[in-house]
Amino acid sequence: DYDAIIVGGGPAGLSALSGLARVRRKILLLDSGKYRNAPTRHMHDVLGFDVGVTPAYFRWAARQQIAQYDTVTMANATVTKIVPGDANNTYFIISTAENPTTNITARKVVLGTGLRDLLPSTPGIRENWGKGIFWCPWCDGHEHADQPLGLLGTLDNVASSVREMVTLNSDVVAFVNGSDTAAFRTTTDKKFPRWETYLQLHNVTIDNRTIARIERLQNGTNGTEDPSLASVPEHDLFRVEFDDGRNPVERAAFLASWPDEQASKVGEELGVQLYGGRLYADPANGLITNVPGVYAIGDANTDNTTNVPHALFSGKRTAVFLHVRLAREDAAKELDAAAAPTTTVERREMEHSHARSLWNTVNGKPGELLYAGRFDQ
Repeated sequence: DYDAIIVGGGPAGLSALSGLARVRRKILLLDSGKYRNAPTRHMHDVLGFDVGVTPAYFRWAARQQIAQYDTVTMANATVTKIVPGDANNTYFIISTAENPTTNITARKVVLGTGLRDLLPSTPGIRENWGKGIFWCPWCDGHEHADQPLGLLGTLDNVASSVREMVTLNSDVVAFVNGSDTAAFRTTTDKKFPRWETYLQLHNVTIDNRTIARIERLQNGTNGTEDPSLASVPEHDLFRVEFDDGRNPVERAAFLASWPDEQASKVGEELGVQLYGGRLYADPANGLITNVPGVYAIGDANTDNTTNVPHALFSGKRTAVFLHVRLAREDAAKELDAAAAPTTTVERREMEHSHARSLWNTVNGKPGELLYAGRFDQ
């Protein structure tokens, strides 16, 4: 049905779709409508869409432009299964939750399925995720620069988090939620030697109490931010309360460090290898996976870079390689067809010649027991 199917409609998938649309490839993008950055108030660190633009608006604007190309189709659907259509992976069969009895076929598959953050169950974290509680200093740190900052995560991640945001904040409290133990200290010593000295140099306080909840006291935006500016400060305010009920701490924002996982299992079930929880992708060959014909882009792959500019780059990179791969396959078929007999008479003459050669090879010589006569008798 299609030259390729793209699974996932985030920045990576949309970028791949745009690149393939530009060379008139017949492409279908299937989008589940679930996005890692959906809770984020505004996109940052994306040229042309730096502030005041929600992720939903960015996707909408991209779709509006890509829809002008008549060889691509975009649909809302959740892919549930992908299997090779033959032993050589010359095409794939795709199933969706919305139409489980209808299969779609494509010569190539692009996985832009993304990651899912594994947030703790502490009240107040999920509700405020992406709105003053964030994990990327590049994406959201500048909007909370020079504000009292809290770090959320285990002890072994504190020093590296400080190292990433040290140019942005100087008033920092690390809430390690009971992980300041002998075992974690041993792990931290290995990950970041002399970490205690480093934290002392930057006046970082460690609070080891168990967090009971994080309560929002003030919203950081009011909807009137000027989108023409490179950055607009966001003045959130939170109160951290503890199980002991004593001495809550107020912070303007939090930089968090928590694990994540693949948002979709279809890549792994297709046979794509996972390394560190990421879909293997070869950077030297257009981010193709270990499964021939299948590519992995964006947060989900082993590039280990998770931001919108990277997603856009990876989608475009795969689009170029995928298009060239398809063109090479098409060229090989065209050349084989050109070299083959083109008429019925020519084909019959070639078959007749092949049969004569085989007869002469297996037939005996005149006078021998196995001799069966001439081919034309």
